Amino acid sequence: MRAHDIVVYGATGFVGALVAEHLAGHAPDQTRIALAGRSAERLEAVRRRLGVQWPIIVADAADDAALAELAASTRVVISTVGPYAKYGRALVHACAAAGTDYVDLTGEVLFVRESIDANHELARTTGARIVHSCGFDSIPSDIGVHVLHARAQADGAGELTDTTLVVTAVKGGFSGGTIDSMRHQLDTVAKDRELRRVAAGPYSLTPDRAAEPDLGRQDDMVSLRGDQVDPSLRGSLAPFIMASYNTRVVRRSNALRGYAYGRSFRYREAMSTGTSPLSPILAAGTKIGMIAMVAGLRLPPTRFLLDRLLPKPGEGPDERTRREGHFTVDVFTRTTTGARYTARFRAEGDPGYAATALMLGEAALALVHDREALPPSEGGVLTPATGIGDALVNRLRAAGVEITARALTDAAR
Repeated sequence: MRAHDIVVYGATGFVGALVAEHLAGHAPDQTRIALAGRSAERLEAVRRRLGVQWPIIVADAADDAALAELAASTRVVISTVGPYAKYGRALVHACAAAGTDYVDLTGEVLFVRESIDANHELARTTGARIVHSCGFDSIPSDIGVHVLHARAQADGAGELTDTTLVVTAVKGGFSGGTIDSMRHQLDTVAKDRELRRVAAGPYSLTPDRAAEPDLGRQDDMVSLRGDQVDPSLRGSLAPFIMASYNTRVVRRSNALRGYAYGRSFRYREAMSTGTSPLSPILAAGTKIGMIAMVAGLRLPPTRFLLDRLLPKPGEGPDERTRREGHFTVDVFTRTTTGARYTARFRAEGDPGYAATALMLGEAALALVHDREALPPSEGGVLTPATGIGDALVNRLRAAGVEITARALTDAAR
């Protein structure tokens, strides 16, 4: 029997401490939790603030032996230490080797591609469920499509075809960790043309690119009218900053399920800019702003300025701002029978902090306490939908997250 059920690695960081706080308030009493990181003194401060008596584990991200010992001591590891391409490789491998389930909040395409290549087959032999991206990236996207597909299947409405996630409401700030991960990936692809190609590929996370259907160009920088997605939508849609990552995760879920969503499943993400007469201008401005920020981070003079203005790793909003944040995403699809469906994923709390801490914590609790409800799997590098599935849906709903799916039209009979 292992000493712990869950180890929170990076518990002294901003998001790590929020995850630990969520577990302290919501984990079942019998859950055996430990805090891990580089500094015993800082871990003790977190433990004291939470008012818990959880064990402390000191392990540096560069100490392979310490990480192997940590992984072998627990059933699940939660990692909040990023950028994961710099600090996360060894811990994921240690968990895969030890048969230990693992969750994180990465949004780094290249890191996850490397993790798949290095750990998928190993994790299948040990039974470890390695589930990346269990925060705002990419649970709303992946679980939103999961419940949408389940509803269409229950109605006998056929497979999914054109499917679009729309961020219809959001209030929250930029994550310093997300910005740092973006910097690191931009620096990496600037030096390597092949990695640049991998990062840009729509199927960069799928098991076998050659097996993917040829559905033409699938652009992440979409600019659309709402009614181009669904007749019920008004206003204009701008590109969503995390589409270039979330879309790859959802496509991996489809591939891992044997293309259960459909061989003609096309998926994209966008963000609503409202329904006012200014909506098209706001959408265009959002797209230009995103392009300008990426370009600015690539060029030394503007990067120096942006580095001074953007949040630093480990920084985050105050408690009031985290509490008052929220987000709503709506996913729209048409099926092969001609039916239209929509799913909604709505949560309170700043998306990158409060809501992410809840989602990441509940993902780990599902792996510990809801084994009978997990999707059938031999293990491997999975996604939230394929690794945790309905067990996660049920836990999130119980925690107050709105997750629904409904038909907008009847299937053609």
